[in-house]
Amino acid sequence: MTGSNVVIVESPAKAKTINKYLGDDFTVLASFGHVRDLPARDGSVRPDEDFAMEWELGDRSRRHIDEIAKAVKGAKRVYLATDPDREGEAIAWHLSELLKEKRLSDKVEVQRITFNEITKNAVQAALKAPRDVSRELVDAYLARRALDYLVGFTLSPVLWRKLPGSKSAGRVQSVALRLVCEREAEIEAFRPQEYWSIDVGFTTPAGAAFNASLTQLDGKKLDKFGLPNKDAADKAVVKIKAAASYTVSSVERRQVRRNPYAPFTTSTLQQEASRKLGFGATRTMRLAQKLYEGVDIGGETVGLITYMRTDGVTLSQEAIEASRRLIGEHWGEKYVPAAPRVYKTAAKNAQEAHEAIRPTDLFRRPEVVSAYLEKDELRLYELIWKRTLASQMESAVLDQVSVDLASTTKDVVLRASGSILVFDGFMRVYQEDKDDAADDDQDRRLPAMAERDALTRGPIEPAQHFTQPPPRYTEASLVKKLEELGIGRPSTYASILQVLQDREYVRLDKRRFEPSDRGRLVTAFLKNFFNRYVEYNFTADLENQLDEVSGGRIDWKTVLREFWRAFSGAVEGTKDLTITQVLTALDEELGQHFFPAGSGNGGVDPRVCPQCGKGRLGLKLGKNGAFIGCNNYPECRYTRPLAVANDENGQEQEGPRDLGDDPETGLPVTVRRGPYGVYVQLGPPRGHEEKQAEEKKAAEEEKAKSGKKPKKAKDDTPKPKRVSLPRGMAPADIELETALALLALPRVVGNHPETGQEIQAGIGRFGPYLKHGTMYKSLTPDDDVLTVGMNRAVDLLGEAAKKASTPAVALGNHPKTGKPVTTGSGRFGPYVKHGSLYASIPKGTDAATLTLAQGLELLAAKEAKDAAKKGKAPAEAEAPAEEKKAAPKAPTKAKAGTKTAAKASTTKKAAANTDKPKAPAKKRVQA
Repeated sequence: MTGSNVVIVESPAKAKTINKYLGDDFTVLASFGHVRDLPARDGSVRPDEDFAMEWELGDRSRRHIDEIAKAVKGAKRVYLATDPDREGEAIAWHLSELLKEKRLSDKVEVQRITFNEITKNAVQAALKAPRDVSRELVDAYLARRALDYLVGFTLSPVLWRKLPGSKSAGRVQSVALRLVCEREAEIEAFRPQEYWSIDVGFTTPAGAAFNASLTQLDGKKLDKFGLPNKDAADKAVVKIKAAASYTVSSVERRQVRRNPYAPFTTSTLQQEASRKLGFGATRTMRLAQKLYEGVDIGGETVGLITYMRTDGVTLSQEAIEASRRLIGEHWGEKYVPAAPRVYKTAAKNAQEAHEAIRPTDLFRRPEVVSAYLEKDELRLYELIWKRTLASQMESAVLDQVSVDLASTTKDVVLRASGSILVFDGFMRVYQEDKDDAADDDQDRRLPAMAERDALTRGPIEPAQHFTQPPPRYTEASLVKKLEELGIGRPSTYASILQVLQDREYVRLDKRRFEPSDRGRLVTAFLKNFFNRYVEYNFTADLENQLDEVSGGRIDWKTVLREFWRAFSGAVEGTKDLTITQVLTALDEELGQHFFPAGSGNGGVDPRVCPQCGKGRLGLKLGKNGAFIGCNNYPECRYTRPLAVANDENGQEQEGPRDLGDDPETGLPVTVRRGPYGVYVQLGPPRGHEEKQAEEKKAAEEEKAKSGKKPKKAKDDTPKPKRVSLPRGMAPADIELETALALLALPRVVGNHPETGQEIQAGIGRFGPYLKHGTMYKSLTPDDDVLTVGMNRAVDLLGEAAKKASTPAVALGNHPKTGKPVTTGSGRFGPYVKHGSLYASIPKGTDAATLTLAQGLELLAAKEAKDAAKKGKAPAEAEAPAEEKKAAPKAPTKAKAGTKTAAKASTTKKAAANTDKPKAPAKKRVQA
C-alpha cells in the first residue's frame, strides 16, 4: 500500500535500509542513480542558444520513473533524499524537473533532505529539516556537465581527423594523463649518478654495538655526493683505519611529539587503502558505498560509515565524545588528550560541508561486525575505525638522539642517529604508511653514551649507490597530486583513474601507472596544439570558478561563455593543420621515447631503417592509428607497430612468458597473448612445441621437393588447458601461484546457507561467474573470481534469483497453436512471448494492461520481420510448428563454391577452434 509520503534515494540498497527506519506512512523508492543525461550526440549543448541543454531519459530509468510517478500520484509529500553532494543535488534536481513535466509537483509538496549517515536518528532528523533544491549547486553541476560535454564532443573529432585511432581522455582526465606522461618522460631522461657511503661499526665501553656513518673528512662536511666514486671511498677508508682512537664528541637529545593524522577524506581514504590494503580507488569506493548504504547485522540493516565523498575533516560533537569515551575505556585516560582535537583541511578548494569519513557508531568495533562483512569490507571498515579513533588520541612522544664520534685528530667525524619511543599515544592504534620508504635512522635504537666515552672501532663497510629516478605514480600518489593541484573533486578521483585505464591510455604495472604509447601520443598532441587546456593552473582555475558558481558568486553561463570563446577559437585554428605538421610535432616530442639513444644494434643510429639501410624511421599515421615506418616509402615498405607491452627490462615481449612448472603434473605454465587477449596455459610438455615446429618445417621442405602434401603425423598430446585473464588483471603481475589458481577454476566457494547446494566460481566465455545449481550470475568488474567470498556470492545470487523469479503473466492461448501467450520482463525490457518467439513491448505501452489481441499483433509483426530477414514468406513463417515438422524436405547437396558450402566450411573451422580463448562480444557504436 502506497504511503502518503514518498522518499526517493539513488540505490535500492539505500532504499531498503531507510525503509526499515520509517513507518507505514512512507514509501521509499530508488531512482537507480542518474535518471537523465545529455544524449551522446552533437547538439546536446548549444552554445549559440545561450548554452541550451537537451536532456534524455535513459532506457533503464524509464521504468523506475514510471514507478516513482505512480507512487507520487497518491502522495501528499515527496522527499528527495539523494546523496549530500553535488551529484546528489543534481539527481534531486532532475527528479523534481521530471515531476514538473508529468504535472505532479503542483499536487504534492516536493522537498529536499540530506543526511550524512544512514542511521535511524540521522534520517528522522533530516525529515524535520527539509529545504528546497539548491539552485547554486545545480548551476555548478550544469556548468561542469556542459564543459565536459563541449570539450569531449569538440576535441574528439579533431583528434579523430588529425590523430586517427585516438580520442580525448576528457577535460580533467587529459590533465591527469599529462601528469603520468611527464613523470615517465622524467624517468626516461634520468641519468643515474654514482655516490658512496661508509658505515663503521663501534662498541661502547659497556660492550653495546652500533653503527655510525661518515659525515666529515679532513674538516669538510660531506654531502650526498661527497664521495663520488670508489677511489674517493677507498681513500676515506684508509683515513678511518689510520685514526688511533675514537671518542664521543657530542650527544644531542631532544624530545619530539608526533601528532595523529586527521580522519579520512575521500582522497586520504583512497590513498591509505591503496598503500595499506592494495585497493584501487574504484574498489575502495565500491566497498565504502556498501558500508555507507547499510549492512544486515543480526537482522537489523544499518549504515556502518558516514558519507564517503567528502573533503571535510571535521567530526561531529557526538562522534568526538564517543571517541574520547571509547579511548579512555579501552586504553586508559592517559591516551585521551586534555581537549578534543579540531582539524582544518589543507586540501585546495575544499568546499564540502559534511563530516570526515567515520564509523556511525564507534562502539561497533571491527571484531563485532566481522561476522557480517566480507573480508575486504571488514579491512576497509577497520581502517576507517582505527583512523577515526587515532585522530582523537594523545600525541606520541619520542626521544631523538644524535651522537657525533670523532677521531683523536678530529679529521674523521661520524654520526649515529636514533630514537626511543617514550609514549606510543595514537601510534598504539594507527600509523600511516608512506609511498616511499622513510629514513630508517630515526627508528634505530642507540645504546646509552656520554661525551668523551672511548669507543672501539669495528668493521668498515663502504657501499656504492646510484641516484634513483622519480617513482611512477601509484593510485595513491596520483590522487594526492591531483588534490594538491586542485584538479578534480572527491567524487571524481576514482572515475578519472578508471577512464584512463578503460581507454588504455595507461596501464598498472606493479601498482604503478605507466602511460601507453597511445596515451603519450594524445598527450603530445594536446600539449602541442591545445596546451592551455591541459595546463595544471588552467584546469585548477576553472575548478575555482565552478566553486564560485556553487557559492552563488558567479553566474554559471558567464563561465561557459568565457571558456567557449577561447576554446572554440583554438579548435578553429586547427582546421588548416596538416598531418605533416602533426607528425613533425609528435616526432620531435616523442622521438627520444621511440628511438632512445644507444638502442640501435651495434651502435647504429636507431632511426636508420633496418630493412633498406637508407631510410629514416619516424612516426606515421594510418586509418587505424599511429605506427613507425620508413621515409623511403614506397621503395621501402618497412613498418612496425608502436611498442607493445614491455617486460621488466623494457624489452618488447615476444612469445609466451614461462612462469614455472605445475607441481602436480610437471607441465609448464605460461602466460600468452592470443588474437582474443591474454590467457594462461598449462602444457604442453617442454620441447613439444619446438618439435612440432621442426616437423612442420620438414613437411614443408618435403612438399617443396615432391610437390605432394605429406601425411600429417598423429599428435596424441592432449590439448593444453587455457584460461583467459579476467579484466583488470595485468599480465605482468601474473605469477605461478595466481596462474595455477586460474587453471584450477571453477573453485568451490562453499555451500549456500539456505539450499545447502554448492556455489562455484569460474571463468566462462562471458567472463567470471558464480554457479548455484542451474543458476549462473556474472561477477562485477570489482569482484575477484579467485577471492570472492560466501556473503558476496549469496548477495549476487540473490539478485539474480530475484530477477529470475518475476512470474510470467498469461494473456491467453494462441488461436493457431493453442499454446500460451505470456508477458515478462528481461534485460532489454518488457516483452510478449509465444513458444520460442519473443517480441518487445514498445515504449509507452503498459505491459500490465496489454491484451491478448495486442500481444498477437506484436508477435505477428516480429515473426514477419524475422521471416523477411531469412528470406521466407510471412505465410510460411506463420505456419504452426506441427505443420513445419510434418512438411517433407527435399535432400540438397551444396555445390563447391556456393554460399552453403562456404557456410559449412566456416562452421567446421569454428568447431575446430572451440578450445581457443574467446573474445568478449564487442559493442558496435556509431559515431
